[in-house]
Amino acid sequence: MEGKDEDVRLGANKYGEKQGLGTVAQDRDYKEPPPAPLFEPGELTSWSFYRAGIAEFIATFLFLYISILTVMGYSRADNKCKTVGIQGIAWAFGGMIFALVYCTAGISGGHINPAVTFGLFLARKLSLTRAVFYMIMQCLGAICGAGVVKGFQPGPYQVGGGGSNYVHHGYTKGSGLGAEIVGTFVLVYTVFSATDAKRSARDSHVPILAPLPIGFAVFLVHLATIPITGTGINPARSLGTAIIYNKQINNWNDHWIFWVGPFIGAALAAVYHTVVIRAIPFKSK
Repeated sequence: MEGKDEDVRLGANKYGEKQGLGTVAQDRDYKEPPPAPLFEPGELTSWSFYRAGIAEFIATFLFLYISILTVMGYSRADNKCKTVGIQGIAWAFGGMIFALVYCTAGISGGHINPAVTFGLFLARKLSLTRAVFYMIMQCLGAICGAGVVKGFQPGPYQVGGGGSNYVHHGYTKGSGLGAEIVGTFVLVYTVFSATDAKRSARDSHVPILAPLPIGFAVFLVHLATIPITGTGINPARSLGTAIIYNKQINNWNDHWIFWVGPFIGAALAAVYHTVVIRAIPFKSK
């Protein structure tokens, strides 16, 4: 027993906690990367820039295609017990984000969401040029994805609401806005935490597959907010279905909620991670 105790003691000393109580101690084994420039004209002549935009387009296209098809299958059924239910819809959204982030993270960062792009831009993780380009490609991909779903089944698409987002009966616009703010905060905060290079360096003994917690966050937020707004937390997703469906009056009356809410939530997550968690503005140069 004494030998085992000695092994435990030596092991504890060998693999001691490296994280200090303050940010200064944490900086010893990690150097903060410089912030991305606001404008980077050189990007416009780089193929990798356009390749990343194409990756965002394709990923958002596939995201809308699979997720909205799942919603349509649920909406058109005469008996909801025969469908995947709300849980299945949430899994479709979260599972697709998991798969697509895994596929595109090394190319574009795997944003697939203007709110995520906006949050990372505020944290100076990418330039304004790239952020705007990503958002445009994401919105175009979402419109095309929803359009293909409607092309496959135009009748059920219109009857089933097209997967569009609006504040559901029994809830106020304030409730819908709050749900979108908090839901997007959860998502973007998870993105920051799962992709934090400093955390990866500090906790290298804890393996983490970044797309997994991101996809799981999308799944959980959908479980919570589908009854309220149908869950937006992604302005491109909301815009794509709104343009292709374009019938229900609430479809456009409530549409501002699905831009303002996610952008506020993303901004709060960026500020929280950058200022509170990482305390980057307070570090000595």
